Amino acid sequence: MLSSTSSIVQLAKAPFKRAQRGLFGGKQIQFGNNVPFSKTKTRRTWLPNVQTKRLFSETLNDWIRLNMTTSVIRTVDKKGGLDRYLLETRD
Repeated sequence: MLSSTSSIVQLAKAPFKRAQRGLFGGKQIQFGNNVPFSKTKTRRTWLPNVQTKRLFSETLNDWIRLNMTTSVIRTVDKKGGLDRYLLETRD
């Protein structure tokens, strides 16, 4: 029983599959309800705002096409480029 609950907890903490193919900056799929005037709740999801972006890597001296969220795009601009962003982020 204990091993099955620990595996469920590990699955819940793991990032969703699409986040493994790009820079998502910790963004996850969020779940909630649509609540209209009649108060009948229907489940829905909110997906991260993912954009395809072409960035230049100074270390590779080449352009790289990445899927990234808009918040990561702003952070990369703030840090001064893709290479500095990758060096200064924890994950």
